[in-house]
Amino acid sequence: MEAVLLLVFLGGLLEVCSGVSANRGGYPSFTDEVPFKITWPGVEFSLPTSGALYKEDDFVIMTTTEQEKYKCLLPSLTAGDEDDEKDYSGHSPRELLETLFKRSSCSYRIESYWTYEVCHGKHVRQYHEEKETGQISVQEYYLGNMAQKSQATETDQGEEAENTKASADTEVQTKNIEGQLTPYYSLDMGNGTPCELKRNQPRATSVLYICHPEAKNEILSVAEVTTCEYEVVVLTPLLCEHPKYRFKSSPVNTIFCQALAGSPLRPQRLTQLDKEQEEQLKPPFSAATETREEESPPVREEAFTSTHKPMTVGGQSQVTVGTTHISRLTDDQLIKEFLSGSYCLHGGVGWWKYEFCYGKHVHQYHEDKEQGKNIVVVGNWNAEEHINWAKKNVARSYQLKDDGVQKVKLVSHFYGHGDLCDLTGKPRQVIVKLKCKESESPHAVTVYMLEPQTCQYILGVESPVICRILDTADEHGLLSVSS
Repeated sequence: MEAVLLLVFLGGLLEVCSGVSANRGGYPSFTDEVPFKITWPGVEFSLPTSGALYKEDDFVIMTTTEQEKYKCLLPSLTAGDEDDEKDYSGHSPRELLETLFKRSSCSYRIESYWTYEVCHGKHVRQYHEEKETGQISVQEYYLGNMAQKSQATETDQGEEAENTKASADTEVQTKNIEGQLTPYYSLDMGNGTPCELKRNQPRATSVLYICHPEAKNEILSVAEVTTCEYEVVVLTPLLCEHPKYRFKSSPVNTIFCQALAGSPLRPQRLTQLDKEQEEQLKPPFSAATETREEESPPVREEAFTSTHKPMTVGGQSQVTVGTTHISRLTDDQLIKEFLSGSYCLHGGVGWWKYEFCYGKHVHQYHEDKEQGKNIVVVGNWNAEEHINWAKKNVARSYQLKDDGVQKVKLVSHFYGHGDLCDLTGKPRQVIVKLKCKESESPHAVTVYMLEPQTCQYILGVESPVICRILDTADEHGLLSVSS
């Protein structure tokens, strides 16, 4: 019966031969949560030596409706990760993160109004900069602070840590992130700014660190779970060394079906079905298109790889986040074309994708083979409107480097007069935030879009390429090609 469930996706091409069943004693049952695929090897075939284990006597005989017979070897579902966890004798999660805490490094997340600062192992701060009569005033709240904890609290936590030390490595907390149960290590911070809504009780934050091999300790999400109590999720590669904090991926388990005497290598109906699907998927004039692409390859081909899935951040819908590798033109040529608006950045991993052309527009679009390209204009550039906006908002933000030099870290640009929003009756508008972000890949660009209010958007663009031009920003945040 289990084998029938496994092979149901073949549309009834195969059925279990009566009187023959698999030797599955002691193995976990097959479920929809574990993916499988069927391959059809030839006569000269040897079982793989790595990955899922196979036994010669662990098989079923399958028969198609055309009486073609196949011997299908079934994989065991023992998880290799469990052995890794048992054998692990390395650092605890706290010890793995200690290098981050000692570096005095901070991560930032810029949202529509607030900027969030997580100085790892020290504090979490929420602040907003406002320009007033030529001066910048800062409104800030500490959401949690480790350094200013009371002696009693530290003593209590020390005792608690001692009591739970033995079970710390065995009891791993998990959180549902985008439908996936994700292990995390929590660092709790208290003694934040007093909260008026809770009788001046101090604000508190739980910083959840989760494993991501390609992350740079960036903030994934910020949420106020209850009044003046917050939850911050941080992606870090440091925890990935610990097997219990890695994502539990579900590898595709292979079922090997070998043809018995008198049967073709693959069922005839399955081969016919594959050919029919290939014909249906062929686009019209595909031959001419392929020839054209070979003769003139695209200059600005983009290899998009998603690093983060769409998330809900503090009640704000984060449309999409990802990393794109932009054109490998020379940096000078790339910067000139970017600032002229002739080189546009594209991103998006879901239904909607977006296009940002500096000094021109921000578009959100969806491509459909049948209906074509559906474009929503999120905002159009108007220099005069931006300058008026910049006089009332912070268009250029600074950071102090270790050598004492003040450098521009972020510029914000206003794009208005987008398409009319049905829900508000007003044109869409977007604030584009351009930020310097160091990366091992000099041509990587991270882009994200938020919709903090209905039809009012934030488009974040972070890249090493932007680092070269931020210091050319004038008082209104407008950029130019450096001489």
